[in-house]
Amino acid sequence: MPLPDLLPIQPFTRPVRGSVVLPGSKSITNRALLLAALCDGPVTLTGALFSEDTEIMAEALRQLGFVVKEDSAQKTIYVEGRSGKIPNESATLHVGLAGTAARFLTALCAAAPQGKYRIDGVPQMRKRPMKGLFDALASQGTEIIYLGETGFFPIEIRAHGLRGGPVEIDASESSQMLSALLMVAPLATLPLEIHLRGKVRWPFVEMTLNQMEQFGFSAKAMRSADAIPISPGGYSRSSVYVIEADATAASYFLALPLVVRGVVYFPGFFGDKASLQGDTRFVRVIRGCGANIQDLVEPNRIPKDVGKSDDRIVGIDTAYYTAAKIKGGAVQDFREFSDTFLTLAAIAPLFDGPTTITGIAHTRKQETDRVAGMARELKKLGQHVIETEDSLEIHPRPLTPGIAIETYGDHRFAMSFAILGCHDLLGNGQPWLTIKNPACCAKTFPNFFDVLEGLWKNSHSSQ
Repeated sequence: MPLPDLLPIQPFTRPVRGSVVLPGSKSITNRALLLAALCDGPVTLTGALFSEDTEIMAEALRQLGFVVKEDSAQKTIYVEGRSGKIPNESATLHVGLAGTAARFLTALCAAAPQGKYRIDGVPQMRKRPMKGLFDALASQGTEIIYLGETGFFPIEIRAHGLRGGPVEIDASESSQMLSALLMVAPLATLPLEIHLRGKVRWPFVEMTLNQMEQFGFSAKAMRSADAIPISPGGYSRSSVYVIEADATAASYFLALPLVVRGVVYFPGFFGDKASLQGDTRFVRVIRGCGANIQDLVEPNRIPKDVGKSDDRIVGIDTAYYTAAKIKGGAVQDFREFSDTFLTLAAIAPLFDGPTTITGIAHTRKQETDRVAGMARELKKLGQHVIETEDSLEIHPRPLTPGIAIETYGDHRFAMSFAILGCHDLLGNGQPWLTIKNPACCAKTFPNFFDVLEGLWKNSHSSQ
C-alpha cells in the first residue's frame, strides 16, 4: 500500500518488544553486483537488498548487456559474469540519486577496452562529488566528455581501457570513488599503483578490499597508508555469495528502545562483532548512551525480564537489546560511520544533556546537506543547536509538537525522525510528529515503516 505524502508517527505507549529482520546491506549488495559481473562465471547473491539503489545498479548492468535476474521474494540476484568484459559497447545509464551505482558504473565503463557510455542522474546527483574519480580515470586514458558542468554528471565516457602505472585519486569527498577504482583496477593492462590524496574514510574501503578478496582477488598484501598496488588479474568465486544484514538500517532499531524502552531482537545481526561494515561501530555509540546489547548463543538464554523464551530466536549470535537510562554529554566522531549520525542526532532531544557530533562535514555533499538539514529540523522542534562546518552540538529543550519533518528526499531523515516520533510526547498515544515524503525510504529500506508498525502492533498486543 503506498505511503501518504504526510505520515503521522504513532507513538509507543508500551515498551517495544519484537524482532527485526534487517534488509541486506546496500553497500555490500552494490559492490557484489559489480564484482559478480566481473567474475568468470555466474554468481547468485543471497540475502540481497531490493531497493531503488540496488535496482538502479542491476538495471544499469542489464543495459550494459549483462544477464541479471532478480527474485525479490527469495532475496536473490543472479548475475552472469563475463570475465571483466562489458557485452555492449554503447549504453545510456541513469543512476538516479544512487551514489554507489554512479561511481561504480563510471569506473566499470571506463575500464572497457572500447565503447561510448552516457551516464546521468537526477538534479541532486549532478551536484554530488565525482571529479576525483573522473580525473583519475582521465589520467588512465579515458576520455570524459562533460555534457554539463565540468566535474559533474551528465557525462559521456569514451573508453580505451586502463593502461596501468601510477594514478592519483582524491577520494576525500567520497570513499566510493576510491572503491570504484579499486574494483576495476585488476582489469588494467599493466599493474596499477593507486596513490591517495587527502583523507579517506577507510571502513568502506576496507569493505571493498575484503569483498574483492571474497571474490577471488587479493588487493591487500602490499598496500601502505598512501598507496595501493593492484596487479592485473580477474575475479573468480563459487556460485553463491551471501549478503550481510545492513548495519546502517540496524541503527534505527538500536535507537528505538532508548526512545520507548523495551527490547528488540535482531536475528542474524552480529552487532560490533566481525563484519564487513564499519557502521557496526554505532553499536558502541548506543551502548555509551545507556543501551544493553548482548549476544545469545542459545534461545533459552533470553532473560525473562526482557522477553519470553518462546520467541523462537534461532541461530548463533542473535542479539537482544534493551534500554537503560539514556545519557547525554556524548561527544561522538562519526567520520568513519557517518551514515548513522542522523540516528543519534534525531533522538538527542531526549537525552539528559547535550550531545556533540563531529566528523560530518563530508555529509553536506550527500543526498542533501545533512548537517544543515538536521540542524534546521531540530530547531523546528524547539532544540538549541550549534552548527559548524564539521559538527552539531545539540542541547535538549522541550520538544515542540505538531511539526512536519522535511526529509529533503533523504531516506535517513525519514527513518531517524520516525524513531523520535515513537516517543509518547503528549502522554496519550496521539501522534505529535509527521514525516513528509516517507516513501523516500525506498532508496535503501522500502518496508521500513511496515517494520516499525509491526513492532508497534506486537508491543501493544502482548501481555
